[in-house]
Amino acid sequence: MKKKLATLLLISFLANTSIAYADVLEGHAEKSDTYQDKIQKELFTGEVEKLEKKDVINMTVSQVLDSTINMEGDEFFAEVTSEVYGDKGVIIPKGTIAHGKITQSGDAKRLGRSAWIEMDFDYLITPDGREIPIEGKMTTKMHPVAEAGKIAVQDVGYTLVGGAVGGFMALNWLGLEAAIASQGYTLAGGAAVGGAIGLGMALIRKGHDVLIAPGDEIRVKINTSVSLPVYKDTALMQHELFYPGLDIHISDIKHEKDPFGELNTLTLTIMVSNLSDKTLSGLDMALINDYNSSFRPSIFGDTKIMFKQIKPGDRIAGQISFSVDNINRKFWLTFFDRRNGKPLCKISLDNAYRGVSAKTKKKNERMRKKATNFKREDDVFDIE
Repeated sequence: MKKKLATLLLISFLANTSIAYADVLEGHAEKSDTYQDKIQKELFTGEVEKLEKKDVINMTVSQVLDSTINMEGDEFFAEVTSEVYGDKGVIIPKGTIAHGKITQSGDAKRLGRSAWIEMDFDYLITPDGREIPIEGKMTTKMHPVAEAGKIAVQDVGYTLVGGAVGGFMALNWLGLEAAIASQGYTLAGGAAVGGAIGLGMALIRKGHDVLIAPGDEIRVKINTSVSLPVYKDTALMQHELFYPGLDIHISDIKHEKDPFGELNTLTLTIMVSNLSDKTLSGLDMALINDYNSSFRPSIFGDTKIMFKQIKPGDRIAGQISFSVDNINRKFWLTFFDRRNGKPLCKISLDNAYRGVSAKTKKKNERMRKKATNFKREDDVFDIE
């Protein structure tokens, strides 16, 4: 009797549990039109612009593309490094991801002909999750006429250097007296031999391989027109952190080369008004990027602010430079609390860059163009 009663109770419990579980699974979720409309209103102005054919988008690749390793058909991703504007505002924000594929490539050859890579891009993914189909193209291949002219100049250089070295060797080996006695024929002969050696070097010289690394800026030409909504300025603003009484204003941002010729320096013109309860200095300052990497002030720039104490009630202005790994990333100028090491305030360089003069922006863009040659340097430790 007890066993039957226990069995009935167990069956009743399992039945009730199944009913309750079934009730939980009966629910469903869906996105409402009201929610989508709200997002649209927060992000976009309601205006529509066209990404025109032959427009150019500046990007940087997310991985290394090497002509000696990568093959046709290899896929990769790139990131938009400069906002694309229409007449009414931004239509493609910085940080948009692009999908690309290597469509053609060529190896480095003799006579100084360099390797090349051609890439196609088929869609973009914006920070708000939209996928935009595009047709874009980028190539490192030079125009045949331009490449031939460049090779000819280099080869003349090789021949002239060879001639100069040959003449110097003849003078060194045979002496000045022999040169005078032969009315200069020894020098001419030496120069001819040297020139022949230089010409031989030019004929066997191999062009360089291509290396596109993260941080190198590529320019992608658009081949079709695409209609896109215009973003609100407020939708593109990066998050910032403020501390009561501490006011930091960035009025200028320059892209510069370091003393070794690398384009890796950001020079900021800043004004700090400290009405807080904290004492700060340039040593409490750093640039933090979107990968959470930290970069302290560079000793190659203006160090006046770096070593200055900023006490409560002080106001200072000046320039400060930071050497970074990739000038195209997102950065925040950050002041830290020296007692606990936590950030006191974070000011977005992207937000500040909107207020930078058009003259500075054009100069920065020209600087980035000059710095990109996609040349793969030979590794001194490689043994063939």
